[in-house]
Amino acid sequence: MATKTAMITIAGRPNVGKSTLMNALIGEKIAIVSNKPQTTRNRISGILTRGDNQFVFMDTPGFHKPRTKLGDYMVNVTRESIADVDLTILVVEPIAHVGTQEEVLIEQLMAKKCPTILLINKIDTVEKDELLAVIAAYSEKAKFDAIIPVSAKKGDGLEQLLDECAKYASPSPFLFPEDQTTDQPERQVMAEIIREKLLWCLDREVPHGTAVEITRFSERDNGIIDLDATIYCEKASHKGIIIGKQGAMLKKISTMARTDCEKFMGTKVYLTTWVKVKENWRDSDFLVRNFGYKE
Repeated sequence: MATKTAMITIAGRPNVGKSTLMNALIGEKIAIVSNKPQTTRNRISGILTRGDNQFVFMDTPGFHKPRTKLGDYMVNVTRESIADVDLTILVVEPIAHVGTQEEVLIEQLMAKKCPTILLINKIDTVEKDELLAVIAAYSEKAKFDAIIPVSAKKGDGLEQLLDECAKYASPSPFLFPEDQTTDQPERQVMAEIIREKLLWCLDREVPHGTAVEITRFSERDNGIIDLDATIYCEKASHKGIIIGKQGAMLKKISTMARTDCEKFMGTKVYLTTWVKVKENWRDSDFLVRNFGYKE
């Protein structure tokens, strides 16, 4: 069988549903999702092998104006991810106005002459006739190789998207085993799952100032995994919020995380969590790198 591969970047501003889209395409939870912006920090690859095609989707941090060293890193990841790929999927919301962040991304994509699909997500939230105005607004800004309306949440339009992606696959041996769904080490996936639960359970700035480090990942003879994780936050007051009254919040976060870790690993997981303070770590080059956010 002659095989083909395509490297595809998923780009867009924060909170447009990029991670939800990738998870829906892969059919497995690879990237964490929340209703808060800047959920994704690293470039995360999801791998889908479909017949003789293998798609490597790269979910990127939302393109935004950075305010910290971590923010600078996230924006650089997005910029680098739209270079040297076979295709970029620009994800936007069904709003008939092209925002500043979208304009900057479109300008970069057109300058690189990168084939680009405009993906209008969340179509389940608007009437169909409203999409015509959205398509018109974006068509005025650039000539896209395709414009596809989808609902990543409901799965609508994804088959059409994959058929379109197949046009950009070129002859190549598969880059990954056919049953592999991500290039992320299991430790990294576990850390991201815990961080997702912090985003879901905590309010305001607290979850954005957290990082998770897996300090132990060991598998017993019977397949059970022992997982130790340290949650870092920026202020002592945040530590108290994360732990909660009599440890209730930390227990809730850990229980939710353990459930998802077990789903991903397909085995029982014993998770132990600690909380430590690292003041202003997002503005420290050393600590940003230390927590795994490397160029």
